[in-house]
Amino acid sequence: MIPPGSRPHAPDPASVIGKAPPIGEATDLLVIGAGPAGVSAALAAAGRGVQVTLVDENPVPLSAMGEEVPLHFGGRMGATVANRNAMLETVLEANPQLAEAVDGGVDVRLGTAAWGLFPRRPTTNWIGGHVVGLVDAQRAYLLGFKQVIVACGRRDMGLAFEGWERPGVMGASAAYRLAKTYGALDARTAVLLGGGTEALQIADALSEQGVRIAAVIEQAEAIGGPAKLLARLTGKGARVLTGHVIQQAIGDSRGLSAVGVVAVDEHGRRTGQRLESIECDTVLLGVGAVPAIELIEAGGCAVGFQPQRGGHVPLLDGSQRTSLPYVYAAGDCAGIWPSKTLCETVARREGALAARAALEALGVPGAGAPEVAPVPDGPPRDVALERLAWVRASILQAPGDPQVCQCEEVTCADILSLRPPRYLGRPQAPGARDLRGLAALGELAPHPDAVKRLTRAGMGSCQGRRCREQIAALLALAADRPLADVSLATYRPPVRPLRLDQLAGLPESPAMAQHWDSWFGMPTQWVPFWRVPASYTVATRSTEGPEAGE
Repeated sequence: MIPPGSRPHAPDPASVIGKAPPIGEATDLLVIGAGPAGVSAALAAAGRGVQVTLVDENPVPLSAMGEEVPLHFGGRMGATVANRNAMLETVLEANPQLAEAVDGGVDVRLGTAAWGLFPRRPTTNWIGGHVVGLVDAQRAYLLGFKQVIVACGRRDMGLAFEGWERPGVMGASAAYRLAKTYGALDARTAVLLGGGTEALQIADALSEQGVRIAAVIEQAEAIGGPAKLLARLTGKGARVLTGHVIQQAIGDSRGLSAVGVVAVDEHGRRTGQRLESIECDTVLLGVGAVPAIELIEAGGCAVGFQPQRGGHVPLLDGSQRTSLPYVYAAGDCAGIWPSKTLCETVARREGALAARAALEALGVPGAGAPEVAPVPDGPPRDVALERLAWVRASILQAPGDPQVCQCEEVTCADILSLRPPRYLGRPQAPGARDLRGLAALGELAPHPDAVKRLTRAGMGSCQGRRCREQIAALLALAADRPLADVSLATYRPPVRPLRLDQLAGLPESPAMAQHWDSWFGMPTQWVPFWRVPASYTVATRSTEGPEAGE
């Protein structure tokens, strides 16, 4: 309450309040991702009297693929991926329902990636409404929306071993994308690392595309995926090596020629019995499918570790609604389990369910009969133990010191010892604590964000997509704590790479250019010290003229 006779202070000119960026476009329902769940959601909402916009980042630019975004492509892209028009045609051919969506009045935007989700909430009240950041081949821009369904799919967990930085070591999902969506997978003979449902399904699909699967390697004592899929692979000549991991990827800067494998016991210890090399030009990393939640988590939706859904996923109600009532999740980003992987109908049901709830929120009557949300299979496999087992056998037991973070060249020992980055040219201070030392004192495992700041692990151009799960597993193993106790490393926009010229082209209100170098009441380095008052605050700063640098 303002005391009688007093005069309120003038608004702080350096504040962002009242300076929301201009939003040139808007839609009622935004769907991000044109996989089975996203297309199903868009079709369910089409023709219902609301504006529906469907965006999908495919075809992904070759430059992004080179940075291993959004998947670990491993340099196995065929030459045709550089032809954007040809890739657009193949994307449409691979997903004929996109044409149905266009015919139904859906605004379909291919080659358009969502790099930031900014729903209006207490920490972003300065935004005029809910906004998403989008980028295509020409520009980066902002789009307003009322309801959004995120169906961003999944990616693959990385796994370090000697030589895994060589071209040809790639994510299984990336191989599937290149083969089935783009028709541009440059691979002839592959070794599959991992024997889960998702991995076997992809290997089976690739074998139908002419890729020879030379071997399936699994660190556990048995293959966990469907016996039918495994039989199809072995029937085509694939070897099955359980209780084994890859010790080395053999080759040069041009690619792979073979892999060497080694046996491990039930505790992940290597027995030293080296098998002969297996000739191949590609290694498919299928040790774990990971829900792609970066956009959801960075947007402020609550997430939690749910092993039955494949790890960290958004917390959903029975209508696929997240903790933010205008944000929904469907498809693999909402959870991964075997029956969902084997049958697209499950993801399509999730997309339709989310669309029905979003339409109801938009005031559309008769959006459809209530439907029960799909539930994961039971009993669930222990995803946490599987990840820990792979990291223990492949990384901790490795004879060398493999680079866990390829972008920043951070090794396993660097992470466990919390060593400063190599470019600083100085060793760790004597007596400094490492991860094992902290665990011995009974302290919790450090947050992955703290490890990132101390070592730069996860700070590279791939934005941690190849090393994030490995780092979390190393922290859990070092602290001897369950993987679920390790906090999720923070996601921040942009969750897709943006060029500086694209960022510079984003619209901005003229008021944002005023007093920009005086935000938070701090004098800039360009203000001479003799002009800075002894007590410098926002309330006492003169607004009669521009500050230095404006």
